[in-house]
Amino acid sequence: MTSRHGGSQSQFLTAAKWTLEQYHQMIAAGILDGCPVELLNGEIIEMSPEGEPHAYSVSTVSDYLKTLLVNRAQVREGHPITLPTTQSEPEPDIAVVQPLKQAYRNHHPYPENIFWLIEFANTSLKKDLDPKANAYAAAGIPEYWIVNLQSMELIVLRYPSQGAYQSQATLTSGTITSLAFPDVAIAVSQLLN
Repeated sequence: MTSRHGGSQSQFLTAAKWTLEQYHQMIAAGILDGCPVELLNGEIIEMSPEGEPHAYSVSTVSDYLKTLLVNRAQVREGHPITLPTTQSEPEPDIAVVQPLKQAYRNHHPYPENIFWLIEFANTSLKKDLDPKANAYAAAGIPEYWIVNLQSMELIVLRYPSQGAYQSQATLTSGTITSLAFPDVAIAVSQLLN
C-alpha cells in the first residue's frame, strides 16, 4: 500500500476494546458460554487453567479467611468483580468484600465494596503483577495480595495512586493484617500452606 506521498505505509492492527456493557451483552447472548475468560482493561483475556496446587490453595485460604472474618466480610472464590473505571470484570481467586448478601444478586462487588483481593500465581505471575495489578490500582482497590506458588511467597501491594500501587512487600513468614481489619492477625504460613 502506498501513501499519498508515494512511500509505503505500514498497517497497524489494534485489538478491539470492549465495554462492560458489551461484555455483559455477550454473556447474556451465550457467546462466551464455556469460555474461561475475563474482561481486563477492555480486553477479553483467557484465564489460565486451574491446576491442583492452585485449586487447593484457593480453597484452603478461603476457608481460613472465612473463620477469621466471620460476620465481618464475605470471602468469595473465583467470582467476578466489576471495575467500571477500567472497563474490567476480572474473576479474582479470592475477593474479600462487604457482606451485602442479596445486593450481589443485582451486581457484582464494585471497588467500594472490596476490602482486598488475592490471586494465586502458578503460571500467571506476570499477568497478576502487571495488567491485573494496574487494573486493581486504577480502580482504587486498597490492597492486593499475590501468592506466588512457585517461590512460596506472599506479595503485598497497597496504597493505589495514579494507576499503580505505591507499596510492595514480599513475605514468607510471620503475620500480616489487612488494612480493613487491622485487629485480625493472618498467619502468612496459612496463605502459603
